[in-house]
Amino acid sequence: MLNRQDINTIEDMIKGLPPEFQQEVFDFVEFLQEKKFRRRQKKLRMTWAGALKEFRDQFTSIELQKKAIEWWGD
Repeated sequence: MLNRQDINTIEDMIKGLPPEFQQEVFDFVEFLQEKKFRRRQKKLRMTWAGALKEFRDQFTSIELQKKAIEWWGD
């Protein structure tokens, strides 16, 4: 585990880099965070199953798929 002094040292090192390398550091940290998040997701959960049941009489399954994607983006 890093202590405050280590973090300050890392921050100083990053500040000493040219902007394009600072961006690379940022991109790498984002990559590591996403990698950590993906590892935590063990199984696909089906908690959404049946969530659109109330619309089954109004739309076909294809229309529901399109609507779900549309609503998901909102």
